Amino acid sequence: MSTASILRACLLLASLAATSPVHATAADGAAAAPATDLSGVDDFAFEIGRWRVHHRVLKLQPDGRPQWLEYDGTSSNHEIMGGLVNIEDNLFHTPDGDRGGVAIRSYDSSNGSWAIWWIDGRYPHGAMDPPVVGRFVDGVGTFYSDGTVNGRSTRTRFIWSEITPTSARWEQALSYDAGSTWQVNWIMTFQRVPE
Repeated sequence: MSTASILRACLLLASLAATSPVHATAADGAAAAPATDLSGVDDFAFEIGRWRVHHRVLKLQPDGRPQWLEYDGTSSNHEIMGGLVNIEDNLFHTPDGDRGGVAIRSYDSSNGSWAIWWIDGRYPHGAMDPPVVGRFVDGVGTFYSDGTVNGRSTRTRFIWSEITPTSARWEQALSYDAGSTWQVNWIMTFQRVPE
């Protein structure tokens, strides 16, 4: 290879290097790891195990009046993917018969938030609602999503609170005015089942 060819190859490599995306590097050439926030990865560790659950659900009667229905159920929760995901399996003993549902939660270490999806056993192939997304602050987890309920633009809020080693409280609320007012429509109180 001639000196001119070597010079042209060096110039080509230099021009390619100059126009390539530049990546942040750590100590002399090692690629920098993406930022991670694992501070909340254990937020749902309290729920691992088996629970007895009491449900209060707000239902509209045929005449439009709201009525709270109460029934019991069970729940079990376990982690997968090293704790970055957990699965809550629910059995509801409703007045209309037993049914199931599953909550799937996934932790995003890039921003320290959780996303929660719901699968309703009555509609196993139904479209999934947008996940509620949020985090725990001072022992209370608050999660939000925007979507449509019965054709109306709706903001949904989940709150996890009153967490102890043997109990917890969860509630769901809906807002039809972008979060100015909220209507709680489902409350679950958890009591741990001894192992």
